[in-house]
Amino acid sequence: MRKPLHSLAFILASALAATPLALAQDKDKEKPTPAAKPPSAVNATPLKVQVVIARYQGEKKISSMPYMLTLNANNHANLRMGTRIPVTMATMNTPKDAPQPAPIQYQDVGTNIDCVATALDDGRYLLLISLEDSSIYPDDAPATSSRGNPSFRSFRASNSMVLKNGDTGQFTTATDKVTGETVKVDVTLTVLK
Repeated sequence: MRKPLHSLAFILASALAATPLALAQDKDKEKPTPAAKPPSAVNATPLKVQVVIARYQGEKKISSMPYMLTLNANNHANLRMGTRIPVTMATMNTPKDAPQPAPIQYQDVGTNIDCVATALDDGRYLLLISLEDSSIYPDDAPATSSRGNPSFRSFRASNSMVLKNGDTGQFTTATDKVTGETVKVDVTLTVLK
């Protein structure tokens, strides 16, 4: 059975019209898709976070310890600085003139800071900071042990703050119950160009 001529013309016209569409779709398949940026490269604004731990006796500043962390926005940084102090462990049954030395245990003393910076709108940054600071009490402090072993003080705080470039904020303030010293922690944010 023969198909009418107009049916063959219609089929041929349809096939020719579909060819450019098929070729265009094939070209789209050949185009490489742009590579996605890694998460760390998105808004990688370099930041400098300064943390200052200051101790006061009344209104008089007796110490000020600055710590600097450099990190990118939407990232984190850690700082660990300290030493291990030997502490002699005496037992109740050990006489003072025992010939064998008493066992020694080591105590960590120093500063640990963790900071996460997240970019917000209008040039603001959310800083999540966790701070731990420990030290030995001075010899004349009321907490000093009469047995010759040192006494230790520790300070821990976790908080968040929103700062802009050049802003300084007071992170926390606390007073030592033994010495009456006040600890103040200030944080300054600098956006590095």
